Amino acid sequence: MPKSTSPTSIRKALISAVMLVTALCLSLSISISTYLDVKEQKQLIVNKLTILAEIIAFNAQISVLFDDRKTEEQRLKSFEKIPLIKNIHIYAIDEISNKAVFFTSFNARKTPPVPLRVDNIEQLQEPRVTEDYIELIKPVSYEGDIKGYVYIRGGLERLNAYINKKILIDILLTLFVLILVYFVAKRIQKRIADPIDQLSTLLQDVSKNHNYSARAPKTNITEVNMLSNSLNIMLTRTQNQIERHKNDKQEIKQLNQSLEEKVNQRTIALREANQELLTTLERMHQYQNQIVESEKMASLGQMVAGVAHEVNTPIGLGITGSTLLRDKLAEISLGFEQKTLTSNQLKLFIDNGIENLDLIYRNLNRAAELVSSFKKVAVNQDGEINSQINMHDLITNVMLSMRTELEIKAPKIALHCSAQLMIESKAGPLQQVLQQLLSNSIIHGFKDNQNNEIEISVERNESSLIINYYDNGIGVDKSVKKRIFDPFVTTKRGEGGSGLGMHLVYNLVTQALGGSVHFDDQNIEGTRFIITLPLTEASKA
Repeated sequence: MPKSTSPTSIRKALISAVMLVTALCLSLSISISTYLDVKEQKQLIVNKLTILAEIIAFNAQISVLFDDRKTEEQRLKSFEKIPLIKNIHIYAIDEISNKAVFFTSFNARKTPPVPLRVDNIEQLQEPRVTEDYIELIKPVSYEGDIKGYVYIRGGLERLNAYINKKILIDILLTLFVLILVYFVAKRIQKRIADPIDQLSTLLQDVSKNHNYSARAPKTNITEVNMLSNSLNIMLTRTQNQIERHKNDKQEIKQLNQSLEEKVNQRTIALREANQELLTTLERMHQYQNQIVESEKMASLGQMVAGVAHEVNTPIGLGITGSTLLRDKLAEISLGFEQKTLTSNQLKLFIDNGIENLDLIYRNLNRAAELVSSFKKVAVNQDGEINSQINMHDLITNVMLSMRTELEIKAPKIALHCSAQLMIESKAGPLQQVLQQLLSNSIIHGFKDNQNNEIEISVERNESSLIINYYDNGIGVDKSVKKRIFDPFVTTKRGEGGSGLGMHLVYNLVTQALGGSVHFDDQNIEGTRFIITLPLTEASKA
């Protein structure tokens, strides 16, 4: 809703505008002029005091050097005739303490003495201007050495009196100009407002009596004549429009009747189309649910096949070893009962038994490691408490802990991370993610130990921490790229790869750390992972 304003007349508005603009221009002009004048007068006083201080400092060289206080006091009395100077202090440099001490002073008549300024020498090297006084200090030098200081304090009474007088003259001048402008504006507004009043009376007659045949007369003001011509053209067109409007009413009635029939037909057609669209949408939902279920079953089947393959191999070898060991034990038992057992048979049984037990142990240990990996995939990492972590130290410690594994492929690792980069997060999941990425490069990325490179870059912005991990290995097979974070997806099936590494990385980053991990499938050479972790409020601070 537009804001309502109180009505006003053009007469008052014109006079008010002229008076306001005039007053503002005068005020601005007088203010700027007064400010510049006062500033110039102050600068002149500062310059005058500076010159007087330099003269006093020059004259005081011999007096301070020979400790002639009386001569200097007589010389300072000559400044009584200068109303600007209120107080003068002369300080001498004490040869023992090398500090400024009082030497002599001068106070104008009816002017109280001021405290010593020996503690403000550095601050008063530049003039200090207050509301009533100007203070400054100049050094007393003799042959390039400072022998003392001159403090001078000047009053601003004459400047204040000058300012008051100038303000009074400016106010009187402003009042005179405003009165003159008022009478000129009255004359102008009468000449402009009278023709406008005539146009207003004409418009009221047209509005009240619908007399569109009336026309506005000409005046001696060009702008008002233009307005009158436009008004006359508008009245002529309005009169013609009214005639056309009467003829159009009948046509509109006929068009409305035909339009209602068309709207009813279109409504029926639209209803039928909406019904077909709803039916199609329902079928699409059914197809979508079927596709999702199919993908779930396919993923579940692949996961079950992976678990069965990885676990069955060590368990099958363990069963084979235990069966063989049981057969050998039956042969030894039979030979023992029949008393045909020889030392060679017993030695051979012991050697075979040790080999079979080693085989059983290795495969059962492999099965236990697989089960441990399965548990890591599903374990909840939320129990760990956030702590302050130095990212450079954490990555360095991970590389040191995996030094033995890294020496196999001997990669050149480039770490780009600030030594002072601190964040608040969970150290355990971060270490596991980095260890798994390094292990993945060693096992899957590098074929041999020649020209292998790993680059880790860590950056932070206002809201997140970004870890960019890259190796120049053989890259990822096309068949695996789309499913790299799925469980039991591996290209090293039967060669020690369980297919749980990248799935573990995905779970740790997204669930334990609350971030996201992205595999750059557009990378032409090598493998690149981009991990983004949100920063807590403590990390942002």
